[in-house]
Amino acid sequence: MSSRTQTAAAGAVASLADAEYVLLGIPDVHGSIRGKALRPDAFEAALREGTVMTDLILALDPTDTPITDYETFGIRAGAGDLVVHPEPDTLRELSWRLGWRVCLATPSWSDGSACEISSREVLRRALDDLAELGYSTLAAFEYEIRLRDAEGQPLSSGISYSVGEILRFDEFAARLGPALQGLGIELGAIHTEAGPGLLELNVAARPGVRAADDAAFLKLAVKEVAASLGLQASFLAKTVPGEEGSSGHVHLSLWSGDANTFAADGPLDAAIAGILDHLPAASLLLNPTINSYKRLVPGYFAPVNVSWGVENRSAALRVIRSSERPERCRIECRRPGADANPYLALAAVVASAADGIRRGAFPPSPVEGDASAREDLPALPTSLESAVRAFEQDETLRRALGERFSDYYVVSRAWELKAWQQAVSDWERERYGRAV
Repeated sequence: MSSRTQTAAAGAVASLADAEYVLLGIPDVHGSIRGKALRPDAFEAALREGTVMTDLILALDPTDTPITDYETFGIRAGAGDLVVHPEPDTLRELSWRLGWRVCLATPSWSDGSACEISSREVLRRALDDLAELGYSTLAAFEYEIRLRDAEGQPLSSGISYSVGEILRFDEFAARLGPALQGLGIELGAIHTEAGPGLLELNVAARPGVRAADDAAFLKLAVKEVAASLGLQASFLAKTVPGEEGSSGHVHLSLWSGDANTFAADGPLDAAIAGILDHLPAASLLLNPTINSYKRLVPGYFAPVNVSWGVENRSAALRVIRSSERPERCRIECRRPGADANPYLALAAVVASAADGIRRGAFPPSPVEGDASAREDLPALPTSLESAVRAFEQDETLRRALGERFSDYYVVSRAWELKAWQQAVSDWERERYGRAV
């Protein structure tokens, strides 16, 4: 244990004076935190020696069904143990649950080797590769969530940026603020979007892995706070046809010391080019479900092609420049949905940018006007199947994320496709039941 980790561990122990339980968990392939609740003494022991959790955590689908296509771990291998070590600097307070804390952990296989398929470790690898080029990251996730009452009715009618309609979320916002503060997340602003019950949350940018940690904690807090008020909160990419979907945009800038290198152009062009080059394959991580692609249709500010523009919200990449506030210069990747695993979404964007920088790539001309109307631009995947094919063909991105992780992730997406192909929807019954 390094001296820094020892110091963080000592601080963590000191903060447990009034704790009843610590939720110790790791992000799964979907970005949800899975783990167990430890009593303070057990958590202190885990800080010293680690503890165990089943590797089935890494092999469950969204319905909690074991993915049986993995052979070396998960249900077919007997659901053996992972050894997990708490990351004491991620210990946070669950202010809406008196006496409860939450802490993230780093998993390893039972033989002590690194668990390279863990979402958080995939992001660390991408950040380490970028650091070799001399850059660190500052990133933030911008989520659009849907809130409904106990009867399933949306809290707002769907007027964007409505000062009046935002007051309908007052009780939720009043509870959410302290909850996020306890988790170390700085909520800067909220506003309504153009969909019934749709609310956007803007949080402060954070360095490195912390940005994705904040996003994972935010999802946890939103769902828990909403449930405590008898509300339903959803991060589903597309909830209702004909309405705007829920996005999870990633804002990214690259830094060298205290300087934002995007402000002086620096690697900005190369980073844009790299992200654009790999965006078809990266869509598998940015848009990971069957439902994801129902959001990605023209007319709803959801990007459908390989495009970028300066302050252009219709493009896949929106470049934000500010001569007066250079620290705010950044790339906004608008392709991700709110359903994306934040660790994998950020890893895909960072790895793509790093490849562009490494190659000295140069982007095409920026798009002016409505990018979705440009038929001359390369189309992005329109389904999970086409995204899988694009990912399998992008050897550079697969290598950057790790070949073992890439194989693991494709299996999980193929499992989703298989589940979808075996399902029969109400739409199919209603559309074809009387006509065939």
